[in-house]
Amino acid sequence: AYCLRKEYNRRLNIALIVTGLFVSLLILLYFFNSGKEKQFIPLVDPDITIVNLAPDPEIKKPEIIKPPKPLAIPVKLKTVQYTTPVIVKNNDVPKDEKPVEIDALDNVRIGLANMDGAENIDGIAPPQGSGNGVIGGISDSKKETDTIAIFVQIESSYPGGQKAWSRYLNKTFSYPQNAVDNRIQGPVTVRFIVDINGVVSNVEAVNGPEDLKAEAIRVIKKSGKWNPAIQNGRTVKSYKEQRINFVLNEE
Repeated sequence: AYCLRKEYNRRLNIALIVTGLFVSLLILLYFFNSGKEKQFIPLVDPDITIVNLAPDPEIKKPEIIKPPKPLAIPVKLKTVQYTTPVIVKNNDVPKDEKPVEIDALDNVRIGLANMDGAENIDGIAPPQGSGNGVIGGISDSKKETDTIAIFVQIESSYPGGQKAWSRYLNKTFSYPQNAVDNRIQGPVTVRFIVDINGVVSNVEAVNGPEDLKAEAIRVIKKSGKWNPAIQNGRTVKSYKEQRINFVLNEE
């Protein structure tokens, strides 16, 4: 107990000095770190990929194509026959050969014979047609109806798709007996035309066993109306090739 009392002051001083040094060290570290610029590192989800996207490309407006102007077809003009002046007596001039009055020549053309027609205003013949680009004859819509498209965006098809086509074949198809007896089988390709109303015509078998072609043609002709082909959003008349497989059951 005596030793503890004797060493108390010295131990207290040592403790105070150590505590003061520790506090001073903490203060120095605080001021040292406060002078540095803090950096923040963003946390990225490992499942997210950061991509530097380029700016959107400039979208150019489509060029507007103006429709062609209607064609002007010259029409038959009213013509007055030119008569060479000859001095004769009035009674000797035939009625149809008398010279025409000057005022009657204002809106007509002078020619070799008298002809009826449209009057010529300011020397320009009036155009024919309705002004919509269709000038007489067969209209463009009629020509498009009769034109058979070779390449189309959407081909003609049997209504109901492949399942409906299979049901139709199973119901209508009849295997030729001669082909059964001679074990003839194989695919037959039938080519035909489907118009804008879906009507089938010009049916012909382009390849396959000869004994099976007639039945393939019969099946197509009895198939009814098809879905017509489509080109540029409009139904068109087109060719269609349909393959029919003739297979005999193995006994």
